[in-house]
This record gives sequence, structure tokens and C-alpha cells, in this order.
Amino acid sequence: MPEIDVLKPVLVALLLPPVPLLVIVLIGARLLAWRRWVGRALLLLGIALIWLSCCQGLGRWLQATALPPPAPLDEARIAALKPPKAEPSPTTAILVLGGGRVPRAPEFGVADLGPDSLERLRFGVHLARATGLPIAFSGGVGWSQRRDVGSAEAEIAQRVAERDFLKPLKWIEPDSRDTVENAIFSIRLLKAAGIQRIVLVTHAWHMPRTLRAFERIGGGSVELVAAPMGYFVPADRALLDWLPSSRGFEQVRLVLRERLALRVER
Repeated sequence: MPEIDVLKPVLVALLLPPVPLLVIVLIGARLLAWRRWVGRALLLLGIALIWLSCCQGLGRWLQATALPPPAPLDEARIAALKPPKAEPSPTTAILVLGGGRVPRAPEFGVADLGPDSLERLRFGVHLARATGLPIAFSGGVGWSQRRDVGSAEAEIAQRVAERDFLKPLKWIEPDSRDTVENAIFSIRLLKAAGIQRIVLVTHAWHMPRTLRAFERIGGGSVELVAAPMGYFVPADRALLDWLPSSRGFEQVRLVLRERLALRVER
């Protein structure tokens, strides 16, 4: 019997759009012969929901109402993170959470960071250069990926940070498979290094769940500073917000997945 966590990717795929919406359409089509008006109503509902589930406008509305992220760090708050000159070694660290890897990128011939991870690492490096704080990266191999293919995400991030951003990571945590394990292993690692405050870097849609996990695992033993990035922003033209797009579909799924995870991880 496989672990329930191994089945997470399958269960998520079945619970998120488009699968439930396609089921509504199929039920509506089936009812046309016996309950014409009910069947038509379900068909129209399913089609309308499929359309909306592909719109950036719905993604932004869902984020604002169902998953409101903390405000981004402004210049004053970033400046306040700088360690005092008298401090022998920083007690604050920037922690970047992994968001996926490519087991083997053909163009590079080696494993690479996925788009979300690369965006998070880029922002973490930006904060490190602005504050002078050291960077840690947390990420192993996710539940949906094979552990025997490619390097752990944190190991890939270490190579990318040195080669592409010219900013070495001070710590890596390569064993976590999800957000809860990010918190468990990273807090253990950083507390052992004398870190008392963690600046958490992840996407805005992921930050509410991240904060809850780190607050629960940390139990108040470390101070947490949210540094969200990658907010959903309006399209260049308002009409495009309500036309189907791959970006809109991704945003809606991301918010619904995070809400589902928040419910499950209570």
C-alpha cells in the first residue's frame, strides 16, 4: 500500500480544474435525454466554469479573497534587515523555498531549477545583495518526482547561485519533499547555525501556507519575516484578464491547490 503522500499529485490532479468541471459537463450531457433543462443548465454551468478557470481575472480575485498574501517588503523594511556592524556574525538569514526542479534539462545537460524555483532564488539573491545577509535554500525531491533521477533541488540551486548569480549559498537543505518538511529541516539547520530570524522567500500564493507551517514547527523559537514575490498582476489590457489563457489557468489552479493544502494540513 503506497504512502498517502505519494498519491498527493494524483489526488490533486483529480480534485482541481479541469477534471471536476469536465464531470459537470458529462453529467449535463448524460441528463439531456431525461431532464433536458437540468442537462442544459449543467452543460452551460460546466462550460462557463471552464472558461472562468482559465482567466487571470479569476485567479487574482481568488488570491485576494481566498488566499490573501502579506504585503511585499518595501525599501524601509529591507533596510531594517541589515545586520548591525557590531554583530560578529548575522543572526538573520534569507531562506529560499524550492518550487520544483527539472531532473535533466536538455539544453544544459544537467538538472536545473524549475521556473518557480529560479524566480524565488533570483529574489533571494536580490535581498541578500541589498542587506548583506547569508542565503539558505530548502528543497529536495518532490513527491511527484523520482528520487533516483537528478540532483536534489537545493544542490541544483547551489550550482545555479554560484554560476549564474555569482552569489554562493551559505546553507542548503536537500531532504525536504514539501512545505512542512521545508519548515522542519530548515529550522533545525538554521537554529543550529545560530540563526534567530528567518526571512522567508516564496511566491505570494504560497506564503500563507508557508508561514503557517513555519510558525507551527518553529513554535516561536525563531522570528519569521515574510518576503513574498511573484504576485498576480493585471494583464496589460483589462479585456485580456477575462479571456482564457494558459497563465490564467495556472493561476486559478495554484490558488485552489493552496487552499486545498491549507485545509488538508490543519
